[in-house]
Amino acid sequence: MSTISTSVVPTNAECRTKLADGRTLTITASRRPRANRADVKCIAPNAPAIAARMQQVVRLARHTEARLDSRDQVVLSMDIAPADNERDWELAAVLADRIVRGLQPVRPTWAQGSSDAWHLGRVTGTVSVASDVDETLDITHLGALSGHADPSAAVSTVRTWFPLHSGGVNDTLGWLEVSVFPLEAPATSEEDSIAAPGLELTAQQEVKQTLSAARHYDGKGLGRWRTVVRFGQPRFQGGSYQLALVMADRIARGREFVPCGRIIATGCSSAWHAGRVDTVDGREPKLELIFNQVNNGDRVLLPRDWQELLPPGFAAGLRQKGATLACIDKIGMI
Repeated sequence: MSTISTSVVPTNAECRTKLADGRTLTITASRRPRANRADVKCIAPNAPAIAARMQQVVRLARHTEARLDSRDQVVLSMDIAPADNERDWELAAVLADRIVRGLQPVRPTWAQGSSDAWHLGRVTGTVSVASDVDETLDITHLGALSGHADPSAAVSTVRTWFPLHSGGVNDTLGWLEVSVFPLEAPATSEEDSIAAPGLELTAQQEVKQTLSAARHYDGKGLGRWRTVVRFGQPRFQGGSYQLALVMADRIARGREFVPCGRIIATGCSSAWHAGRVDTVDGREPKLELIFNQVNNGDRVLLPRDWQELLPPGFAAGLRQKGATLACIDKIGMI
């Protein structure tokens, strides 16, 4: 991705958008030294949910940038708040963030658009560029404004499943998804390069620490990727998803073979940096849940400590359904 010399990178930038009621909304981006503050801070007048959404959008859109630079904090603010159900301001926020960091050679003055896949760089939107002759462009991906290819082509995404058990009728196999994008220059902080939108802060930190530690086990796994982790059901407790998370990340980064069907895994660890897989609670209901929902081609991964405690006929029953099973105590040995 093209960058602009830091000598001409602005301290402030603006991008406007039009709301459904006809009003013009201006999003202002300001850049300042980070000084251990959050990388992105967002402000919307009397609308904390909109501010939180703007922060999430900007962080996800940064996913497909080839370089990770966390030296600055960007503060984005709206002069008026849109309605809760409006989203066409999202593209203006993303572009204001890119302009103020010198990553957008073409300077849009107005933008309208939104996306459900910002982490892939995809967007449906319209951008107005001020020049000798005002130009309006329809874009489908963020690379279009700079003459680049669709950045989603460089993103590797893998989904794995884990048992969501709470003892009720809603017990099911939940999914998580890891998307990785290669960085041109090493990230100075592995945790800064990992985003887990939708999770509460404690869970976000656990996800970041789990991936950072498991990549440390690779030897050369650190500092090379920008990563987004998404959960189909972001409200859950416990760390039994961790093995599924680590496996999704390893497959996305080319560290494991791709299975014929799904990876279904449960397990955690207090030593991912050593590649160790530990046991988790709820063995019996989780095994029942997995057995009932497994399909042909699925690969089931369980802690080694469960191997001697499997119900009679469990492994044979999985084979009859066309699934395979491995009980492991270390990643990289499935």
